[in-house]
Amino acid sequence: MFPNLRPRRLRQHPQLRRMVSENTLTASDLIYPLFAVPGESVATEVKSMPGVYQLSVDKIVDEAKEVYDLGIPAIILFGIPDTKDDDATGAWHDCGIVQKASTAVKEALPDLIVVADTCLCEYTPHGHCGYLETGDLSGRVLNDPTLELLKKTAVSQAKAGADIIAPSGMMDGFVEAIREGLDDAGFQDTPILSYTAKYASAYYGPFRDAAESAPQFGDRRTYQMDPANGIEALKETELDIAEGADMLMVKPALAYMDIIWRIKQITNLPVAAYNVSGEYSMVKAAALNGWIDEKKIVLETLTGFKRAGADLILTYHAKDAVRWMQEQ
Repeated sequence: MFPNLRPRRLRQHPQLRRMVSENTLTASDLIYPLFAVPGESVATEVKSMPGVYQLSVDKIVDEAKEVYDLGIPAIILFGIPDTKDDDATGAWHDCGIVQKASTAVKEALPDLIVVADTCLCEYTPHGHCGYLETGDLSGRVLNDPTLELLKKTAVSQAKAGADIIAPSGMMDGFVEAIREGLDDAGFQDTPILSYTAKYASAYYGPFRDAAESAPQFGDRRTYQMDPANGIEALKETELDIAEGADMLMVKPALAYMDIIWRIKQITNLPVAAYNVSGEYSMVKAAALNGWIDEKKIVLETLTGFKRAGADLILTYHAKDAVRWMQEQ
């Protein structure tokens, strides 16, 4: 039908391939996750995530400097507190671990963007993302009382210097509640990166080791999304936009590229993909066994997220990916 059309003509030279590349992965696309813990000079490797560490605040600052020097524009902070309680006090206290780390990083690196994960599971003894119904061992979280905790947490994080608030608990109305709390506290210009489509996924296992946040009973299926559902993600997107979200996130990424694509088709807002711990650890395990080329697999996967529509990618591979891109 098209006798003169030969797509291979544009594949014959590396420079030509780069010239006609439809998607380009850069350091500016990446956000690097970090896990903050109490203490000094603490760097404890997460056994299920080779190369990822729980870090004390001083080490967080050192790591942030390395990230900044590589040209990665942002980090996202998760916290592991000294003690946990039903009110998730460590999440919203002005001396909470994420608050301390945010302040320290911003003092050392004012131009590095600090994203604060705004969730409660790391701070509760039961590992769920809010207040639980009394005596209910299914993991059913009380929605509206939890919104008040999330609001307090977001304001505290913004006061500590966080540039972006990223609520991840999948409570109904959490974006609206947090927006209200931030505005009332004078943080009208602080954007919200909502975990809009956060699925109840098996890919989170290693993260729960890193954040010490595994549920002690039940699971999170009463508030995180069913992996079988796609239309529901579009409903969540519409709700979050209406409530004032500035950016949207899909988590996990690898098995949900269709969701990234579908969300990007209905909004002009930036869309982030979270390349989660299980995705990272599978690659690391295969690479350590010599089964795959880690560099090629990682760069191909991250480029795939861009092709699916992601504007931003949260990934534990960020530092390595930038170094590999610089080699090309």
